Amino acid sequence: MLRQCSHRAFSTSPQPHADFDHVIIGAGAVGLAIARRLASRPSTSTLLIEKHASAGTETSSRNSEVIHAGLYYGHDSLKTKLCLQGKRMIYDLCAKHDIPHRNCKKWIVAQTEQQMGELEKLHSFAQSIGVPTRFLSREEAARREPDVRAQAGVLESESTGIVDGHALMSYLEGSFQSHANADTVYHTSVVSISHDPSRGEYTLTTTTPSAPPSDPYTTITTSTLINSAGLSAIPVSNMLLPPEHHLTPYYAKGTYYSYSAPHPAPSTLIYPAPKPGSPGLGTHLTLDLSSPPRIRFGPDVEWTDSPTDYAPTSSGLAAALDEIAEYLPGVRREKVHVDYCGIRPKLGKAGAVGGGKGFLDFVIREEAGKGFGGFVNLLGIESPGLTSCLAIGEMVEGLLYR
Repeated sequence: MLRQCSHRAFSTSPQPHADFDHVIIGAGAVGLAIARRLASRPSTSTLLIEKHASAGTETSSRNSEVIHAGLYYGHDSLKTKLCLQGKRMIYDLCAKHDIPHRNCKKWIVAQTEQQMGELEKLHSFAQSIGVPTRFLSREEAARREPDVRAQAGVLESESTGIVDGHALMSYLEGSFQSHANADTVYHTSVVSISHDPSRGEYTLTTTTPSAPPSDPYTTITTSTLINSAGLSAIPVSNMLLPPEHHLTPYYAKGTYYSYSAPHPAPSTLIYPAPKPGSPGLGTHLTLDLSSPPRIRFGPDVEWTDSPTDYAPTSSGLAAALDEIAEYLPGVRREKVHVDYCGIRPKLGKAGAVGGGKGFLDFVIREEAGKGFGGFVNLLGIESPGLTSCLAIGEMVEGLLYR
């Protein structure tokens, strides 16, 4: 529990006023990567605040754990830039530190000529940004994955993989905490934030479930503040920025489905052709790192008003089964079961694919133009956030220390 921070109990930084040089709100994969990066700067102190009992319990642990290639997000987007950079960094980090991962590749399959046109667009875009993709012949596709149907064609993404997200976050957390002036507090919620421009610092008021009713709040001051709160990022931003800059959060709930039959059992990730304007990438087939790998399907998309609405429902199961059967006709429908849900923080009900209707990019910016220098906002950090996390950490450091 964090108490008496005004007496610098957690920091030996020479900063004359603030308790910390850096405070990061949110210990998901992105927050951990940012904290690790900033804590490596000499003679600084860094505090990571997380409202849950442990790191990465929201979006970071309720996803497909895919290392994305960067195919979907269009030219000149942060999602493309950070996905490409992050993909290289995450493969390197996993190989160096024995974090479980596998470059299992991915197929994007088309059943119609119209869908094949979307694959052609993906391939052209991939070639333009240096991402390896190739079309498979019918013979190769049938030989490698005989149970997969792709009536019009298959585009293979050669650099797509999977990672053990929990192992990755465990490494990032340990690496961060290995620094002398790096601290993490869990079960700690931020309830208000204020800014004193004359002192160049931010004051956070926090509380914990175990705080006594007579003294429920603790204040923390920091020279720089990073909002990496994921599903809570827009509410946190709205605590600080004036009303004219307030935003409305949107939450896309996605259900994942388990598969309990031994066959069919593809060894490659299978994605349907993207649908421009869709808020997701379709109900795809992904694998975990067990041996043999377990199959899961999802996510679908259901808009919800609550960022804690994790209760699985079967309302989308029939539609998901129909979509799965298009590319895996031998699927045993009775062996597909509702498993778990994830929620993605969205900036609007927009498309997930660059060039699609209303595509929304990551927002990662220092809010100096609004009068809040040293405050970095990260909004709408959904897929490919896990892939991009290390690159985002590097970008945030660059914003603060350029």
